[in-house]
Amino acid sequence: MSRAFVRENDDQWLHDVAPTMSALLLFLTRENNGIRVIEERSYLDADGREVHVMSNGLSYAKDAENKWRVVEE
Repeated sequence: MSRAFVRENDDQWLHDVAPTMSALLLFLTRENNGIRVIEERSYLDADGREVHVMSNGLSYAKDAENKWRVVEE
């Protein structure tokens, strides 16, 4: 089961978010009932992807199609 945020009747999914950090932060803040989500740190994983560790407890990276995905650490 994915740990990504899921809401009933939500018009936007994580993979639909534009591949920019500002778009990701806006999406995550909206999904967090308006409570601001910030980037705590970032690093390169073994595959060379930039992984962003967020204050909501999850990590995100862009996949090969340049779409945001939750990364299991």
